[in-house]
Parts: sequence; C-alpha cells; structure tokens
Amino acid sequence: MIKYIGSKRTLIPAILDLVGRTPRARCVIDLFSGTSRVGHALKAAGYRVLANDHNAYAATLARCYVQADAEDVLRDATKLVAEFNALKGEPGYFTQTFCIDSRFFQPKNGARIDAIRQAIADKSLGSELESVLLVSLMEAADRVDSTAGLQMAYLKDWAPRSFNDLELRAPRVLPRARHGKGQATCLDAMEAAQLLEADVAYIDPPYNQHSYLGNYHVWESLVRWDKPSVYGVACKRLDVRQRRSVFNSRPGFAAVMGRLLASVRAPVLIVSFNNEGYLSREQMESMLASLGDGRASVTTLETDFKRYVGAQIGIYNPQGRKVGKVSHLRNKEYLYLVRRPATAGPDGRSSGRSAHSGR
Repeated sequence: MIKYIGSKRTLIPAILDLVGRTPRARCVIDLFSGTSRVGHALKAAGYRVLANDHNAYAATLARCYVQADAEDVLRDATKLVAEFNALKGEPGYFTQTFCIDSRFFQPKNGARIDAIRQAIADKSLGSELESVLLVSLMEAADRVDSTAGLQMAYLKDWAPRSFNDLELRAPRVLPRARHGKGQATCLDAMEAAQLLEADVAYIDPPYNQHSYLGNYHVWESLVRWDKPSVYGVACKRLDVRQRRSVFNSRPGFAAVMGRLLASVRAPVLIVSFNNEGYLSREQMESMLASLGDGRASVTTLETDFKRYVGAQIGIYNPQGRKVGKVSHLRNKEYLYLVRRPATAGPDGRSSGRSAHSGR
C-alpha cells in the first residue's frame, strides 16, 4: 500500500485482538479509513467492513480493498493491468504539474501516468473495477516517487527509486468476507457516523493541524482527474485551502470529537490517538468515559511507536535547506477500547447494533 503518515500497520494485530473481544461481532465501521490497511485486515479476518473517508483517493482505496471482492474484479483487473503496462507515455497535465512544475516524479514516469490514467477514464469501467485499476496506478506511482512520504514537498535530489520504470501490479483484492460484502463511502465523518451502523466502530481521526488532503494532494488529483489549478512549490490543488477538516483545528477539536463519539452507531468503540494529538490521554479517557451517561467502560493500551520518516530526516524549506531540528524520534500510540451500555431506541431495539445487511 502507499506510504502514509499515521499508518496503523504495526497496530493491526492489537486492533484485531480488540475487535475479537466483542462477542458475536460481525460488522465493523472504519470511520477514517485512509489507506484501508485496517479495513483490509478486518475483511481478511472475516468481518463485514463499512469504510469511510472524505477524501476521494482514500474512498477509492476503500472501494478496492474493502468493497470490491476478488471473485468479481480480479480477473478483469489482471488483464487490464497487462494492457496498461504496454502503453507508451503521453505527457499531459500530470507530467507538466508534477514532473516539470514540481519534481515529484521523473518525466518519463509522469508521461506513463498520464497515458494510463486517461486510458482508465476512457474505459468507463464499473466503480469497483475502476477503483482497483486506480489503486494499481496510485501504488505504482508511489513506488517511483521522490518524496519522504508526504506530498507537502519533494526531495531536493531525485530519490534512487524515481529512476525506476513505472509498473502496474494487481492490488491484493480479497475474496468476499464471510460476514458479508463490504461498503466504501466518501462522506464527512459526522455524516457517516450518523448513517453507518455496526457492532464495532474503529475511529482514527486526524491528530493535529496537518491536512491529509494537503499531504496527499497528488493522489487526490490523480483519482479525481479533474486537472485543477494549483498553487505553491508543491503544486497543491486550490481546494486544499478550502476543504479543511474540523478535526485539524485545535480550538474546535474537543467539541467535534465529543459530538462524533456520541453519534457513532455501535456499542463498542476502538479509538486510535497518540501523545502528539490535541487531546492528552487523560482528556481522551475522560471524554470516552462520559459516553452512555457516564456508564461507558474504557480500557487503554499504550504502544511505543516510531515517528514518520519526514520527522526523522528533519525540517526543510522549499529551497531544500534544513531549517529545523527534530525534537524526538518516537511517540506513544494509544488504543482505547470503549464499551457503551445498550440503550433502547424508538423502535425498541438496542442502539448501536448492526443490521448486517449487504451479505
């Protein structure tokens, strides 16, 4: 999967263990799905996964790794991967913007990305198959980029991997989970929290002021293929300035997080956070314990975690000069397991229980 700040790869065994502690759990919400690494692991474990993210590139990853099933798309995807790998490069918007105006990719690979992305658009594929091909292209581009893992900037000198030739591979799409077909949505988190219902909800919100759209704007433009106007040295989409998440605001974070937690339709919550976030461990534990009229139980797991690569190499300005020092190389990741008391809804059913539809 693509390089991603905040990836929960090392926490997946612990997350699966916590989900497994819920008796008869069959359906799990992943409210901020990102790369869908967690959703993919949950699907592999047999759970029906409802994955959501408000960024188009993340929703595309979820449609590939959570919603699409191998028996439906993998044969056609494999044929199309071979077809697209044979295409010659044709420079266009992507090459100009991300290889010439900026230096995220070598022009030879930018031209191939242009040609393949347009070929995908011209095929008019179904949404699941198209998402699988877009993820194949996104991951191929990620393997030949010239960044430290974020698209806030590119490296001063070309990364050795950027000289490699772009090559598509079929993503590792899973067969349908035994508890039912997954679902991917591209909604605001609050809207998704009010709409989706499951046995367990996994919640991994942004921790600080850094926008995921700003960090991965190239993928957003590649997936949307809307060829937007851009600004700055990194050639960010203009809407990076407007599409700000309320979770990236320190003054508003506690209030919106509280509303979100109260809205989630699941009796068991698993919340990821860390010690660099807007809320301390004590504040988060207090907020979670207040759920269910103060009757929620909260268990906290703490893990020492290596910071993302950009934090390890230092802070550089757009001219490539180092302008800041790294304060620390590790942080603490927290997993909070929250069990809320069941309450009867207007129809007499317990709130937070999944209907398990879509099998």
